[in-house]
Amino acid sequence: MAKIATVVTNMVEDVEYTSPKEALEKAGHELVTIDVKAGTVEGKHGEKIVIDKGIDDVDAKDFDALFIPGGFSPDILRADDRVVAFVKTFMDDMKPVFAICHGPQLLITARTLDGRDATGYKSIQVDLENAGAKFHDEEVFVCQNQLVTSRTPDDLPAFNREIVKLLG
Repeated sequence: MAKIATVVTNMVEDVEYTSPKEALEKAGHELVTIDVKAGTVEGKHGEKIVIDKGIDDVDAKDFDALFIPGGFSPDILRADDRVVAFVKTFMDDMKPVFAICHGPQLLITARTLDGRDATGYKSIQVDLENAGAKFHDEEVFVCQNQLVTSRTPDDLPAFNREIVKLLG
């Protein structure tokens, strides 16, 4: 099964982390949480998340896929060049990448969406378009059998279905 890098920090939208995590683990995949340093972070609604590894302790080549939950977490993480470079590697290597809500903000900062198809939270639509992505206002969009994006927590059933399906 796949080993999935999960980049997450404080102010993540709790359910956008917990619901996909549950779906992926139920399918037999392993998630490794990554932030700027190991420890514990807290979601917007109080979910405590143990961070397995700091960004300096991981290498993208050791993972099969990348998961970016939404909330304010992606906006905070994209200020760290190490996290941006880590995320960029997955896109450059065409490894599976799953981003929901504001998750694509990290992909925008990594400059990896030019010519790609994606969706995301309505407030980042213009940002996605300015980054060169074709925006799709759909509950889930799968681009090139590699990038899976969704808009909001309401889209989680479709998002979870597609990320598990893509990993086989």
